[in-house]
Amino acid sequence: MRAVIKKERAPGLTFQMMEEPQIVNPQDVKIKILKASICGTDLHIYKWDQWSQERIKPPQIGGHEFVGKVMEIGPAVKGVKPGDYVACETHIPCGVCYLCKTGNMHVCSDMKILGVHRDGVFADYVVVPEVVLWKVDKSIPLEYASVMEPLGNAIHTLSYVDLRAKNVLITGAGPIGAMAIAVAKISGAASIMVSEVSEYRRNMAQSLGADLLINPAQESLQDKVNSFTNGHGADVLIEMSGNVEALNSGMNAVRNCGQISILGVFKDARIPFEMNTAVFKNLSIFTVTGRKMFETWHQAEQWLKYRKIDISKVVTHSFDLEDFEKGFELMASGKSGKIVLNINKD
Repeated sequence: MRAVIKKERAPGLTFQMMEEPQIVNPQDVKIKILKASICGTDLHIYKWDQWSQERIKPPQIGGHEFVGKVMEIGPAVKGVKPGDYVACETHIPCGVCYLCKTGNMHVCSDMKILGVHRDGVFADYVVVPEVVLWKVDKSIPLEYASVMEPLGNAIHTLSYVDLRAKNVLITGAGPIGAMAIAVAKISGAASIMVSEVSEYRRNMAQSLGADLLINPAQESLQDKVNSFTNGHGADVLIEMSGNVEALNSGMNAVRNCGQISILGVFKDARIPFEMNTAVFKNLSIFTVTGRKMFETWHQAEQWLKYRKIDISKVVTHSFDLEDFEKGFELMASGKSGKIVLNINKD
């Protein structure tokens, strides 16, 4: 089969032919990949930064966001059958630890990540355990089904706060931050303010219905938010950038007793954080990883199925698998939303 792999411990990825994976365990499912999207994690692996060097063991197939068609199932599989369309949870849980047993499989203590700890989905086929699959309604366009995993990140991050009639500030309008705009709108936000240094991404945020656009490199985030809210400040901060300055300036733009939900991953494990500001403002702070398995998936599918959420402006480009380099170069430029790789036809 065709595959895009991290061939060696160096920047870049390689397109080459490989053996098709086969079902080994009774719970395994073999899937033909139809479309896969490029994630920020994939870009880290492509660039071969420190995070990647500490986790990836070449040679390994990349990618983890996809939609595909079930081709074969192991003898213990009960929930899917050949011909079903499926998307996949990236976090592969052990199923037996305390966290898995208490409804928190997304932070399993012995978790494996697709495309990080094992072969991923930038290929014609993948084999994964049934437990991570989500059967997708065939009415959902394939390019949207392929990005249900990152859409789930946005849904999960915003689910910690009741957004009804709230003034919401989003710092970072990359693909997941952009999806957060759509999620905030459907969740009842009164206004949505977006802070983003990239002109391309500010324009994307505007097309999605953001009420206020702020370039924090050229204007005061706190002053703009206070002016827009008549001095009230943001009720909620959604941190999507992984930028220290965005986190601290965003926190200063939040009113007393406001709420912060953080998905952004920071370059360094230890960062300068204005803790006294958080304490004296009496802020509630939530940190978020992944998606709730599988509550978040159900929400994403229902909103897409019944066309209650529109992410058409977030999925901006597509390339054939052989042209993956163009997709990675474009994503690295910051002038794109989600980029989808077309791998197989149904």
